[in-house]
Amino acid sequence: MQYFESIVVGQTMRAGAYEVNCADALDFASKYDPQPFHLSDEGTVGTPFERLSISGWQTCAIAMRLYVDHVLSLVDSKGGLGVDKLRWPRPVYPGDVLTLEYVALTKRESRSRPGLGLVEVSLRLFNQDDQLVMDMTTTGMIGCDPKR
Repeated sequence: MQYFESIVVGQTMRAGAYEVNCADALDFASKYDPQPFHLSDEGTVGTPFERLSISGWQTCAIAMRLYVDHVLSLVDSKGGLGVDKLRWPRPVYPGDVLTLEYVALTKRESRSRPGLGLVEVSLRLFNQDDQLVMDMTTTGMIGCDPKR
């Protein structure tokens, strides 16, 4: 288990290879984002999408899965404070393989919650062609080393 003190600003990591599944995309869209272009190829007519694209919110969920598996599971994560920036510069399509890039941008100890550190991170997802498909900046709470 790593604590706030071990996080290095500027630290960068790439992780994961998550293949987007069409059945999962349709299931997610039908439950949470039932816009026509997330439900069928025919629904993309008159849109900028080439074919059925997955919801940006599902893209965020995939990023979160990769972030938990490859970063948060290794540190004393105490939750998140919110998202400061979120962009989807390119669509994600079923069959795409996504990779997460994590960068620790800033860190500071919490003034209101002793024993917690705040870490601002950049989370970016790239497809198999190394094209940016999601760009997010978020702040999380990481526990400080109790032995210090």
